[in-house]
Amino acid sequence: MSSDTRGPRDRMVYATAQHLRRAGVSGTGLRQVVIDADAPRGSLQHYFPGGKDQLVAEALDWAGTWAAARVGEHLSRMRRPTPSRLFTAVVDDWAADLDAREFARGCPVAAAVVDCADTNETVRRAADTALETWRRPLAEALVDMGRSRRRADSLSTLMLCALEGAILMARARRDTAPLRLVARELAPVLDAPPGAQR
Repeated sequence: MSSDTRGPRDRMVYATAQHLRRAGVSGTGLRQVVIDADAPRGSLQHYFPGGKDQLVAEALDWAGTWAAARVGEHLSRMRRPTPSRLFTAVVDDWAADLDAREFARGCPVAAAVVDCADTNETVRRAADTALETWRRPLAEALVDMGRSRRRADSLSTLMLCALEGAILMARARRDTAPLRLVARELAPVLDAPPGAQR
């Protein structure tokens, strides 16, 4: 759904997530969010009485939910899903987005963590929840592919750690090569037969 078909509240959440991707929490200005969301004056206080912390937390929740839904979309398009194919699909999504936006926007959750996880407990908790929302369908997919619950939890965490690091390096280098590298190098680990896993 495009942001302009949503109500003002949802548009503000979406606009906040996009600002977080570019500028982190400290660089996300509430006035600009309201303008970008084409929201009425006073709507921020009306919809988000908790102020910026509430708005950022809801934007992170939106980001986690969106990323989890993308996992499901990737799986629905695969005739024979494997862990490495799923990871490559997620990586390819990010590579395409970074290229299309000239590396201007990264992960809003990572940006929020880097910006203020040690100073804002509300944002830290929201970021942790968003990452778990994203990780969970990855783990469930791995279980469906024959991995044990314990192994699926480990591999899904590894996927997100590798992905977030690769996004950071890709933005710094303005090159998607780190994303392609993690997909390629992790493939044998992700696809190792269940009996061969630790």
